[in-house]
Amino acid sequence: MISLNQAVVPTCFKATTIIPVPKKSSPSCFNDYRPVALTPILMKCFERLVMQHIKSVLPPSLDPFQFAYRPNRSTDDAISTALHSALTHLDKKDSYVRMLFIDFSSAFNTIISQQLTQKLVQLGLNTSLCNWLLDFLTGRPQAVRVGSNTSSTIILNTGAPQGCVLSPLLFTLLTHDCTPSHSSNLFIKFADDTTVVGLISKRDEADYRSEVSRLAVWCRDNNLSLNVEKTKEIVVDFRRAHTQHAPLTINGASVERVSSTKFLGVHITEDLSWTNNTSALAKKSQQRLYFLRKLRRARAPAPIMYTFYRGTIESILTSCITVRFGACNASCQKTLQRIVKAAERIIGVPLPSLQDIYSIRLTKKALCIAADPSHPVQSFFSLLPSGRRLRGLQARTSGLKDSFFHQAVRKLNSLPALPPLPSSAPQTSCTVTPIRPSGS
Repeated sequence: MISLNQAVVPTCFKATTIIPVPKKSSPSCFNDYRPVALTPILMKCFERLVMQHIKSVLPPSLDPFQFAYRPNRSTDDAISTALHSALTHLDKKDSYVRMLFIDFSSAFNTIISQQLTQKLVQLGLNTSLCNWLLDFLTGRPQAVRVGSNTSSTIILNTGAPQGCVLSPLLFTLLTHDCTPSHSSNLFIKFADDTTVVGLISKRDEADYRSEVSRLAVWCRDNNLSLNVEKTKEIVVDFRRAHTQHAPLTINGASVERVSSTKFLGVHITEDLSWTNNTSALAKKSQQRLYFLRKLRRARAPAPIMYTFYRGTIESILTSCITVRFGACNASCQKTLQRIVKAAERIIGVPLPSLQDIYSIRLTKKALCIAADPSHPVQSFFSLLPSGRRLRGLQARTSGLKDSFFHQAVRKLNSLPALPPLPSSAPQTSCTVTPIRPSGS
């Protein structure tokens, strides 16, 4: 309390030790390492208290398309919103979509503390809290440790330590004013992951290209460095007579166009299919079945094996399940369900099917969004005048019909009785109740 009142953080609490963690199996240069900061445990606890307070006082004017650190939001919301925007636009004639997946170079390390606190004041945060955050980010003693060797200590006044509790939240607040200027573009943000969705009609890319140029200027003004080499672009064009698309350039460098890339943990492809993502999930899950078999050979009891299955296999199979499972073809669904059946034979007790898990999570997610007036797509869940059913969403193509929001509306309309959906509701935590197999 004294620290907050005086807006001073003791220097010993700000001391950090940087541990270089490899980003890949065979690092070849400094950029292949992630500088993870080790900070005092007591400071981490204090940061959590400050973070909860900041989240409780954030104004509703905060960018609704920043899905991190918001009640009842997750990567599922960010992915489904981006894909729905793309599929809705592709439902129109003579249209295509360009999706730019931005990569920042050392995003947290380049934050200018004074610039950040000015934005926090504009957001309405208490002046003393802003001064405390400024003191927290400046005058930080830092050393690097590699193995048993530790470097000399230096004092840093820029950046937010990667590994601190507050750093990701502070970055989202720094970028809250990074919003599109054209209605045909969308910025989907989740912490430091930013995706530009350009909705192109009649081959007119002027708004999209000017938006990207404007984004580059915003990054320069806010001391953020765009890593063009790692920034990727996907062009989704289902037109029969589509022409060659001119490459996109940022700061004079061409952005690599790819057929598939990873977006918040899922594989997105230029045909918006889920085949690549299903293959990756199946491979990862099958590798973990090996350890489940090891447990059976060790005569582990069924409850232990079930707990292992839920934590290491089911968690993979059901990641972002509300976004992708309903849009997967039957072959992809069977591929993943076969892994569940294999685990079921190993454990010896029935396991919940992926279809059942999907159905429950789809319903809960839909109800959460429908009851949250601050959600950017809550308007999709509008009641008919009777108040008994939701208004259906229009779609011409199967891709849009199978997308999350269309599936969600149909699911809620299939319920025997639609729960009350107030126009404004308190934001309560929406949790998914786990399904337990019989006999465990």
